[in-house]
Amino acid sequence: MASMRVHELAKEFDMSSKELLDKLQQMKIPAKSHASMLADAYVDKIRKNLEPEIKQRAGQLEDEEAAKLAQERAEAEARKAEEERARREAVEQERAAREAERAQRAEGSPDDEHALGADGSDKPKKAPGSSPFESLASQIESEKERVAREAAEARARARQAKMAAEVAKKQAVEEALRNRNAKGAKSASPAAAPKKPAPVLGAKKPAFDSLLSQIEAEKQRIEAQKQAAPAARDAARKGSKPERPAKKGKKGGHVEQIVPELEQQASQPEDRYAQMAVQAEKLQRDKVLAEARAAVAAASTHEGEGRRKKRKEKREAENRERMELEAIEKGLDPTLVLDDSVVEIPQGATVAKFAEILGVQPNDIIKRLFMLGQVLTLTQSMGDDLVELIADDMGRKVRVVSPEEEYAVVYHDKDEDLKPRPPVVTVMGHVDHGKTSLLDAIRDTGVVASEAGGITQHIGASVVEIDGKQITFIDTPGHEAFTAMRARGAQVTDVIVLVVAADDGVMPQTVEAINHAKAAEVPIVVAVNKIDKPGANPDRVRQELVEYGVIPEEWGGSNMFVEVSAKQRLHIDDVLETIILQADVLELKANPDAEASGFVIEANLDKGRGPVATVLVQRGTLHPGDVVVAGTSYGRVRALVDPHGKHVDEALPADPVEILGLNSVPVAGDEFRVFEDERDARKLAEERALRARLAEQESKSHMSLDDLFNRIEEGKQTDLNLIVKADVQGSIEALRDAFEKMDQSEVRINIVHSAVGGITETDVTLASASDAIIIGFNVRPTGKSKQQAEKEKVDIRLYRIIYQAIEEINAARVGLLSPDIVEEDTGVAEVRETFKVPKVGTIAGCYIIDGEIHRDDKVRIVRDGTIIFEGVMESLRRFKDDVKSVKQGYECGIGIHGYQDLKIGDHIEGYTVKEVERTE
Repeated sequence: MASMRVHELAKEFDMSSKELLDKLQQMKIPAKSHASMLADAYVDKIRKNLEPEIKQRAGQLEDEEAAKLAQERAEAEARKAEEERARREAVEQERAAREAERAQRAEGSPDDEHALGADGSDKPKKAPGSSPFESLASQIESEKERVAREAAEARARARQAKMAAEVAKKQAVEEALRNRNAKGAKSASPAAAPKKPAPVLGAKKPAFDSLLSQIEAEKQRIEAQKQAAPAARDAARKGSKPERPAKKGKKGGHVEQIVPELEQQASQPEDRYAQMAVQAEKLQRDKVLAEARAAVAAASTHEGEGRRKKRKEKREAENRERMELEAIEKGLDPTLVLDDSVVEIPQGATVAKFAEILGVQPNDIIKRLFMLGQVLTLTQSMGDDLVELIADDMGRKVRVVSPEEEYAVVYHDKDEDLKPRPPVVTVMGHVDHGKTSLLDAIRDTGVVASEAGGITQHIGASVVEIDGKQITFIDTPGHEAFTAMRARGAQVTDVIVLVVAADDGVMPQTVEAINHAKAAEVPIVVAVNKIDKPGANPDRVRQELVEYGVIPEEWGGSNMFVEVSAKQRLHIDDVLETIILQADVLELKANPDAEASGFVIEANLDKGRGPVATVLVQRGTLHPGDVVVAGTSYGRVRALVDPHGKHVDEALPADPVEILGLNSVPVAGDEFRVFEDERDARKLAEERALRARLAEQESKSHMSLDDLFNRIEEGKQTDLNLIVKADVQGSIEALRDAFEKMDQSEVRINIVHSAVGGITETDVTLASASDAIIIGFNVRPTGKSKQQAEKEKVDIRLYRIIYQAIEEINAARVGLLSPDIVEEDTGVAEVRETFKVPKVGTIAGCYIIDGEIHRDDKVRIVRDGTIIFEGVMESLRRFKDDVKSVKQGYECGIGIHGYQDLKIGDHIEGYTVKEVERTE
């Protein structure tokens, strides 16, 4: 029997994992989560202990099922009996109705026979039905009664239709159909008279009132004919005595003459009466329909406006409720946001913009500013206090809106639209505590080998599949210069893996990561790394973290701890199980059907592809062709590239992708979202760019006479101008933030220019004009910029590890400069051909274009002005002979240790590292 996990055993016992964990805790069986493994002995013990309870629960379930089945059977029998009883009652009612009708007909026949026998005739009485005349008379009388009943029903239906318009409209149609069916059945009966003439279609309908009067008159005339009918029959019988022998047959001709006459006298007036009743009913139905149409027309013309007004009020109420929720989420006062009299003024608005929003003349604003001692022109910006002061002077209510608030978007998705999404995990920790090594153990990609000094230089994102579940990892740098980057990582992440070295313990950047996680309210999973080292002490790490509010679960806290060794690949599965468990608890969901939005993780300028931004989709689905706005950048997505370098057709929530097609390089941490119209996207991006330029102009301070006098008097403060060039935008931000945090009481640091890309001749010219130092991070001088810098004596400092640049600038600022580590270039070789040598690797056939390459030189490989590898030379040969050096103008073969991806056109630069004492 194989070992099982807790959730598998819980599924077997038909109980929840939490319930089973409580049982295991009572049985003293160690299990931390639903994914914990249980040994065979523990599984057998659990089954033996829980077998009585499981059987009892199964018995209860069987009893409940049996009771439920019996109840359903009883209900079915009761329903069946009720249906049978209703059917019997219906049959009895139908039978009683038939008997009553048969009795009524039987009662009418003897009266007619008695009347016919008492006429004074000398004929003896005959049995019922023996005379055709008597039988026909009884049928006529019953037909009269039926027609009278139908007429009464027609009048009742007309009155009911008049009282209830809508009900009468439906009943009139049904009754008209029934009358037509009854009329057709009457005409098809054996004793029916000759067919009545069809009504003239072109005849004009009488008015409703006159038709009713005609019906009453016709009714009175029929009653008079009924009273005169016996006398007419006696006269007819006395006047037809000579024809009596004709009655010897079964059906004499005298009967054939009398029957049509009586039928015509009795049935024809009744048919006209029924026809008039149907016409009256039809006229009443037309009248009701006309009134209904008039009511519908009135509702569409008058009441339709009321319905539209109600719908508009409902939409306005929903919009006000949504605005109130958005204001609360943004931390604003809902009363100010919903107050129509409050005018929103964008932060940093110019005088002209302020006057335009308030609807006043700009001269009035300028006059009021002048009276307050502020001389501003139309294009100058106004401060927040000045805006509120002028608005209060004019008696207007205003609210200053910051750019973040103005461009912020609050999404409200319905619960049915939300679907589960993968978790986003950010790895944080101190420098060289093994964050990227842990990710390398998970991904098995060897990222650390390509990072200078084993320190991540900018944020990277990757996707890992674990047992069919996707996890998105974001690796953040550990140095203090990346405070802003770590803060952004905490904003976009769901779970934070805090890596702490077991031998070093808690360090300053560890505390900073904890503070970021708590500020963003993100759960922390602690990975105690390097437990394989001799001086590792995981318990000391736990004790130190307790001081900062990170308490292990086994100590009664809520933070999960996992002891791992990224180098030895120990307990990596436990880290993944813990992350999945924490993500399941959070129940992460997103709406994949909405317009895509998310954050920019990193951005750089690629020489072949242009501006490239690495984004993390948080909501919706991103497709190629979507119009995207990210900060001050916008554009249409030309391609989506996943972390494996493959082009994809869509990016779902929690997917990191590279997007191509932006017009400029966005700032890392900017929010991006998709727009339907490219014109709206361009307008928003241009407004943001204008605001950024205005803010930059306001931040620049110009020298005044007082400042100049103070500086001359002090004689200490000097300016240090810098030009910063880097490979990605995030590195520039990190350097800028670090320089601004330095104490500038003695040395003021001014960043004259910063951009992404290599060091160009324009940068050297600008540095020469402004007396600035060029700081290059992961870039190289391009073209003739290096020769121009040597000619104009411009200092170019190149760095591969960012905190070295910060420490050196800080040391220069305070005057505590250690000896410089100077890289002295010895020569440059151009790769003109590559050769694959078995068991050796790739050998580059090179031509020395500058200097002299030595066998013991360190080398860097430069491709398109960017350093792609640094290492040592493995071999240097000329004509199959190993040589110590090769001078300019000669060809040679060079092998690089640990690098095989050499391409034609690459430059191999040789250099030596020397320590030079600083003299200034």
